[in-house]
Amino acid sequence: MTNATAIAPTSGTGPSAVLRNRPFLLLWLAQAATQIGGNMVLFGLTLIVVDATGSAAAVSALILTFLVPAVLLSAVAGVYVDRLDRRLILIVTNVSRGIAIALIFFAGDNVLAILVLNVVVSTITVFFAPAEAAMIPVLVPRHQLLAANGIFTLTLNGAFALGFALGGPLLVTLFGANTLILIVAALYLVAAIFCWTLPSAAPSTDAPATRAFGLQAAVEAEHAVESTLAQLREGFDYIRGHRNITWSLIYLGIAASLVGVLGVLGPNFARETLGLKSKDFVVIVLPLGAGIVMGILLLNTYGKYLPRRRVIEGGLVALGVLLALLSISGPISRFLQSADRSSTLLDLSALTSLLAIVVVIAFFAGIAYGFVAIPSQTQLQEDLPEDVRGRVFGVLNMLVSVSSFLPIIVAGYIADRVGTTTVIFVVGFFIGAAGIASIVRRGALQPAEALSTADAMVRPVRVDPIAVPSAEPARAYERAHPGIPGPGGTPAVSRPDAAMTETVAVETPIRRSASGTPRRRHDDPKDD
Repeated sequence: MTNATAIAPTSGTGPSAVLRNRPFLLLWLAQAATQIGGNMVLFGLTLIVVDATGSAAAVSALILTFLVPAVLLSAVAGVYVDRLDRRLILIVTNVSRGIAIALIFFAGDNVLAILVLNVVVSTITVFFAPAEAAMIPVLVPRHQLLAANGIFTLTLNGAFALGFALGGPLLVTLFGANTLILIVAALYLVAAIFCWTLPSAAPSTDAPATRAFGLQAAVEAEHAVESTLAQLREGFDYIRGHRNITWSLIYLGIAASLVGVLGVLGPNFARETLGLKSKDFVVIVLPLGAGIVMGILLLNTYGKYLPRRRVIEGGLVALGVLLALLSISGPISRFLQSADRSSTLLDLSALTSLLAIVVVIAFFAGIAYGFVAIPSQTQLQEDLPEDVRGRVFGVLNMLVSVSSFLPIIVAGYIADRVGTTTVIFVVGFFIGAAGIASIVRRGALQPAEALSTADAMVRPVRVDPIAVPSAEPARAYERAHPGIPGPGGTPAVSRPDAAMTETVAVETPIRRSASGTPRRRHDDPKDD
């Protein structure tokens, strides 16, 4: 089906105009239900695994079941999505995930069964995500695509806070973790009903490849894997040639790892250090999220007065110190309470309690985290020239995701042997040391770095909003079938937020030096 026949006629380009498009509204509601539901399930399963095993290593394994399938199968999934009706994929994947989540309910506290079923859910999600993104150009007119992608991006980013930090803890408190799982299973089935109402988005039957689906899909899957490996090599080559890129990756890798480590250690920390139930580790997550929001506001207001690199390095040092303080929050609380009892002026017992100390430290840690992650992401976007940004940035994101695996695994294993608070203290030490190492190794600010302030955001490049999310699958198809038009045009398989942040100016081929290393469009020197 062509874009013209599926799109409801709407005027305007803002979010309100897009949401008046009923098919898009239903697709967005399906996305919200599954994204928020998936994060609620992560919270519920974390509690079940902790209560069943008392092991942080088991939580590490749980988190990895969410991450590994996406890294291993994303390249292949897009090929098959291009060959089937995306509406059908959305329906089948949502129904399948709903059934698998329901089976997790019947698994009870059988951790092995939970992990296996969660791998199934995560694998199905790998096929759902590109099909969902590919439906956006089918449902939305070209002039509204940027607003539509913005709505999907906002939902994607807000789902963790709504699901993991708010909805999950609330439902667990009211109904219990097992009932939460059934509620999420129902959300997936509701999302399937929403997708049932969408128009068909079948691939074109004109291309010869579509008529030979089985063999051709296998061939293209092989090409997708080869293309991914080639891009990985290209990404490594580019990273080796540009020190600024390497440092930005280190900063982002630390930020990504920290989120995973806190997810692994949070329940045991709440139980061992705070004397709370495992489910109450939300007292760390909520103030941490509020701190990140505050960090964004501070950067937008005062970042223009500060060099970006110094903000990142200062954020790393502060984050390390705050994590170390979090690990010794018990002794800090006892010391302050002792000082409060010896004073007759004011009763500060509410402010010196262990819970209050943890909330305050977590809040400021969130601010420090925002000072690291947000400017690092912006710096990486600016350092990648337009002619390599589209292809290399996705590879770099995958490298950052992979780099977080090891800390997640190691943190859980070590925490089971030496204690959660000790591991948090060591993690804080290494994060602070990384900030100091950056200050020492990178030295004084270069003139360009002094002018790059923490509030400077990358200005979006005006590109075709359809070509942006569809560029990479189009390249894969062209490599496999030179001269043959792709089925259904150029279906999108990248993430919904790709057009808004990561992949810009993707149509320009990568320039290379004589040695084959990608270089800037204007032959800029390396960023040393």
